[in-house]
Amino acid sequence: MTTLGLTGGIGSGKTAAAARLAEKPGVRIVFADDVAKRLMVEDPAVRDAVRQRFGAEAYREDGTLDRAHLASRVFGDEVELAALNAIVHPAVRRAMLAAIESARASGVRLLVYEAALIFETGADQILDHVAVVDAPEAVRIQRATARDGATPEAVRTRMARQMDPAEMRRRANSVLENGGPVAELHAQVDALYERLLSPEASPGASGEPPSAPEASTSSESGTMR
Repeated sequence: MTTLGLTGGIGSGKTAAAARLAEKPGVRIVFADDVAKRLMVEDPAVRDAVRQRFGAEAYREDGTLDRAHLASRVFGDEVELAALNAIVHPAVRRAMLAAIESARASGVRLLVYEAALIFETGADQILDHVAVVDAPEAVRIQRATARDGATPEAVRTRMARQMDPAEMRRRANSVLENGGPVAELHAQVDALYERLLSPEASPGASGEPPSAPEASTSSESGTMR
């Protein structure tokens, strides 16, 4: 089994790339954001730590997470955001490792881990291959404003808090260029899938950075994340 990390900045289109991969045989997708949301509700240790750090009002009366309240606490506050990440990220990492073992036992051929923070959390060290989805900044802003209803200024603020795309591209094994039509993105994703599962491909040591990322020429105007 091969493990693939799929990442990119806001509005890059990584979720669209994951959706394309989900159509392929032998593929299982794990979305880090969904895992984090689930753990903050279902994992007692995570839930208790969130309550202790951010107060009981972080959860509604029915036990569901009040994401709006939590976002208001961490948005624009590096200390609060770091505190939340310190609670959630270790649990997400454990869940990712469990998902990898489960996929391997189930005969999955390609386990895809879609996450905004792969290099930042060290997840790249335990994945066989990392692909970065990227697009021109103007395209990313247009996608994010259309999707989230945010202002361009708010999107730029979020971008500024993320790893620089040039650094992501430098550290990636592959780059999916996503500034054009969706068909171009799909073509790159298809090629990546075939390459990773080809008989000649062998999962590399995940801790070894590539000498240079393999770049494709694709994209997708309407896709976000």
